[in-house]
Amino acid sequence: MPVDSAGLERLPPALDALLRAFRRHLAAERGVSPHTVRAYAGDARSLLRHVARCGVETVTEIDVSVIRAWLATQHAAGQSRTSIARRAASARALTGFAHERGLLTADPGTLLGTVKTRRELPEVLAVDEILAVLGEVPSRRTAQRRSHLPVATGLAHDDADEVARAIEFRDMAIMELLYATGIRVSELCGLDVDDVDRSRRTIRVLGKGAKERVVPFGIPAEGAIDRWRKAGRPALARESSGSALFVGARGRRLDPRTARRVVHARIAAAGSVPDMAPHGLRHTAATHLLEGGADLRSVQEMLGHASLATTQIYTHVSIERLVSAYRQAHPRA
Repeated sequence: MPVDSAGLERLPPALDALLRAFRRHLAAERGVSPHTVRAYAGDARSLLRHVARCGVETVTEIDVSVIRAWLATQHAAGQSRTSIARRAASARALTGFAHERGLLTADPGTLLGTVKTRRELPEVLAVDEILAVLGEVPSRRTAQRRSHLPVATGLAHDDADEVARAIEFRDMAIMELLYATGIRVSELCGLDVDDVDRSRRTIRVLGKGAKERVVPFGIPAEGAIDRWRKAGRPALARESSGSALFVGARGRRLDPRTARRVVHARIAAAGSVPDMAPHGLRHTAATHLLEGGADLRSVQEMLGHASLATTQIYTHVSIERLVSAYRQAHPRA
């Protein structure tokens, strides 16, 4: 099969047109995140490459047998059940889209069985661990950042000191807000200044599917956000910052990759706390809310879950912790 400029196998024109239309549909009409678009489009390309290798060049010839054969190759390649389940979901989304557009007279994706996966309990930090993470960052880290900034940005040392302090305020606000609200890192980076309501201590979040929700935060997060907005953001903000709440060292809206680096660095600075990505703070926040007595529906609303079943996994985490604590503490356990 011929390859394109990126070294990928070139699809027949009809299948390539389907892939392009499917990608546009995901991004523009379904409003899913860029990460989800990449994942689903990548799965769809893999499926269509398999379809083309089977001698199929038109959309109308795609049937359930060729999809099942593709999934079988994924299993043979050692893909996990979770990965295969996602690929099956991608295939169903693709064929459902083709059927809605009249490209398929019947939707073969509906004939695919659902791959059952074993749901792993998310890793969460204990209360004392998250408190250690949210403590003061060692001054050595601040000194390293200040010594690095003049070289990296061309700033004078005094200006570099100001920028370093601003970044420390920003990073603390990021950590406090992620734990206080359980929002996703993409949602955090998408926040604007006006999304923060200080009088009610809430933030307005634009979540998956462009759905808006309001999430409360506590007093520590309020203090961290205030310090960042008053003493940190003005030192970093530029015309390019626009209305972004969180910005990088060069003034542009904060990138999710930078936010992830902040989380890993803060956790590493806390010492013996297990490393964790921003989504781990989301799991931690949800678990601690439920352990503290919050009802499941409220936590579902805070997290922006479409289904209550998605939120219920955190109840299992809480039960696991309860059983563990009982076994350790009760004399007749």
